[in-house]
Amino acid sequence: MAKRRQKQIGNLIQKELGDLLEKKVSDPRLDFVTITTVEVSPNLRQAHIYVSTLGDQQAAMEGFGHAASFLRRELASRVALRHMPELIFHSDISLKHGEHILQLLDEIKVTQEEE
Repeated sequence: MAKRRQKQIGNLIQKELGDLLEKKVSDPRLDFVTITTVEVSPNLRQAHIYVSTLGDQQAAMEGFGHAASFLRRELASRVALRHMPELIFHSDISLKHGEHILQLLDEIKVTQEEE
């Protein structure tokens, strides 16, 4: 039962954060940022937000560090929860990892065709 609630809140936070990033955040470090996953802790006090970016990942994480309190405040006004979870941002490297695997597979394919 708790898992379902965590997923619902995570999905809601992901949707609202995406909307906030698109419409209210003007920090250029947070341009071209995608929220890939939101995982909410079982006690609903922390939300681990995984983001991927096309630009500078380090700069984007610094931007999220500066915008975290603003985003939390805005979320609190949009989402009806007793306690708004603390927002903890992480870089999502799964897309880059997937690209690396595809590149390796392409290299294997080319070497097999040459033989």
